[in-house]
Amino acid sequence: MLPAFLGLSGPRLTDAERALIRDADPAGFILFGRNVVDPAQLRALTDGLREASGRADLPILIDQEGGRVARLRPPAWPAFPAAGRFAALYDKAPISAIEAVRANAQAIALVLAGAGINVNCAPMLDLLQPDADAVVGDRAFGTEPMQVAALGRAMLDGLRAGGVAGVIKHMPGHGRARADSHHSLPVVDAPPDALAADLAPFRALAAAPMGMTAHILYPAWDADHPASLSPGIVGDVIRGEIGFDGLLMTDDIAMGALTAPLPDRARAALAAGCDVVLHCSGEAADNEILAGALSPIGEAAAARLARAMALQAAPAGLDALLAKRDALLAYA
Repeated sequence: MLPAFLGLSGPRLTDAERALIRDADPAGFILFGRNVVDPAQLRALTDGLREASGRADLPILIDQEGGRVARLRPPAWPAFPAAGRFAALYDKAPISAIEAVRANAQAIALVLAGAGINVNCAPMLDLLQPDADAVVGDRAFGTEPMQVAALGRAMLDGLRAGGVAGVIKHMPGHGRARADSHHSLPVVDAPPDALAADLAPFRALAAAPMGMTAHILYPAWDADHPASLSPGIVGDVIRGEIGFDGLLMTDDIAMGALTAPLPDRARAALAAGCDVVLHCSGEAADNEILAGALSPIGEAAAARLARAMALQAAPAGLDALLAKRDALLAYA
């Protein structure tokens, strides 16, 4: 199995993608708007991926946070609120906010599971900080570690109840970044005592099934390597201080924060201790390059992946969950 979650080029599997699955057996796939047309098409795509891979538990990922980060959108699918809506409710009624997040997340999971998607790249546990880049903004559950952890836990619980694995991101914290790592490498110069607050929500949710690293330079921990490529940050901070022992994936290694050739980025991330690299472009040439450059997934990483994908859904009705969420949000 190739230690990579890869993107696909369009709404249907190509012959080249079927050959890649047959020959390289990628650990999983991530879907974007270019892969989505309507419910019938999407279900055919995810069923086709599982059939081609021969794995019923094949991880199929998507970003469905709600708000501006949502790949499944109306009118074919419900609209889901951004995290900031729940943060505003928490200021008035914390327990109601927690229940609203849990209901919303379970509703998201039912929608995703119905489409054959079993991993959601959420919750985002980055703290909202003043003067930070707008890439975080209303995607954050708040400014205080306890609040972010409480709402993040509710989202993980709701996703799991709906049969979907959650991904805590972006470890060890993207909230202080003053640049968008999609385009350039942010440098967070905060000292270790300040960064401790950023770690707190991740530490509280260290038992999450999956986590994602940040392409950010933290000189307090490693002046030379961004977190995704830093053995010290992965080993001492993410696995050590945070105590995370789930499947650790990178953020998209094609992002502008990283500058080395694609194979070098991927190998460096795996050497640093990441279990799987994420590559989202769906470009056939890029996928072939990674397939030829990487060794098979390690035993420990494979075990973490299997553990993360041991999913079981609880019965629930979508309309009832959405109604509960909306009734609670009305208090904000």
